[in-house]
Amino acid sequence: MGGANRDGFTLTENASMRGRNTLRIDVRAARLAEIHDAAAIPELLNHPSLRGNPLLLLGEGSNVLFVDDFAGTVVTMKTRGVEILEDDDDVSRIRVAAGEHWDDFVRWTLAHGYAGLENLILIPGSVGAAPMQNIGAYGVEVGEFIESVEAFDLHARRFATFARADCEFGYRDSIFKRNPDHWLITAITLRLPRNWTPRIEYSGVQEELRRMGVEHPAPIHVANAVADLRTRKLPDPAVIGNAGSFFKNPLVPTPQADALRAGHPQLPSWPAGDGLSKLSAAWLIEACGFKGSREGDAGISNRHALVLVNHGRATGNQLWALAQRVREGVRARFGILLEPEPRIIGA
Repeated sequence: MGGANRDGFTLTENASMRGRNTLRIDVRAARLAEIHDAAAIPELLNHPSLRGNPLLLLGEGSNVLFVDDFAGTVVTMKTRGVEILEDDDDVSRIRVAAGEHWDDFVRWTLAHGYAGLENLILIPGSVGAAPMQNIGAYGVEVGEFIESVEAFDLHARRFATFARADCEFGYRDSIFKRNPDHWLITAITLRLPRNWTPRIEYSGVQEELRRMGVEHPAPIHVANAVADLRTRKLPDPAVIGNAGSFFKNPLVPTPQADALRAGHPQLPSWPAGDGLSKLSAAWLIEACGFKGSREGDAGISNRHALVLVNHGRATGNQLWALAQRVREGVRARFGILLEPEPRIIGA
C-alpha cells in the first residue's frame, strides 16, 4: 500500500474503508486523500494520480452505504479549528472547520455557554457533513443556525462562500447533497441565539425532562434528555455497525396521510407545511413486520425499525438488498416508497 505525504494532505493507495464507514462495510478505495489544510486542496487536485479519476467526498462515513469498492479517490477533510467571530448580547457567530467531529463541537458549545444545538447532540459525523445532509433531530435542523458555508468548487477549481439562502436547505436536503461531488465543504459559520427558548415540543423530550425532574430546562438539560432518548432508541455504531436512521420519514399530501390514518389510527403524522404531512417511517416498517428481522449478518435493529445494522460481516450488497425488500414491503402495503437517507455508493 503506497502513498504520498505533502504539506496539507496525505494520499494513500488501495485504502481500506472498513474503519471509515459506520456500517463497517469491508471495501477498498483506489486512493484515500486526507486534507489537513484547506489551502492545499488545489495542489491535491493537481496530483497526477487524481487526474481523470472520480472523486468521492466522505466525512466520517456515518451516512453512506458502500455496495462495492470505489475505483477513484475518497477525499476527506481532517481540518480542525473553532473560532468565535462575534459574541454579544443577541447572537454568537462561530466558525468551525469541516474536519471537526460534530458531537464534540455540540458539547463544546454547551461547555462554553452557547445554546441552540442541544437537540442535535450525539449525531455522528463531521461538521462538514452537517450542512450537506441538513442534519436534524427532535424538531431542530442545523440549517436554522447556519449563516454561511465555505466550500471548494471542484468543477471551477475555486473557493466559494454560500449564504444560508444559497444552501437551499430542506428536509435532510441541501444544494450540496443534490450535487454531492461538486462542492467540498471546508468550514461553516453558525449564528447561535443568546435569547434562547428550549425546543422540547418533539415527542418524548418533555416526558424525558419530567422523568429527570426538570421543570425549567437549561440547554444542558435538553441535551441530556435528547442524549438519553437517543441512547435508548438507537444502537451505538461503536457496538454494532449502523448508519443511524436509514430511511427518511416520508412527506405525503395531507389527504393521503388522512386516508392512511383513517385505516391505521396509530400511524404517527405531523404537519409539514405546503399541504404536506410527515409520516413515521419507523411505524410503517414495524407494521410490515421488519423490525428485528435478520438475513445473515444484514438486519433491522430490534431497538428501532429505521436502523439497518451489520451484525458482523454483511456486505454492502446484502444490506442494500435487505433495504430494498423493506422498501418494497412498505410500498406494497401502504403505497409509499421510502427514500434512503444515506448515500448509496456502487449500487
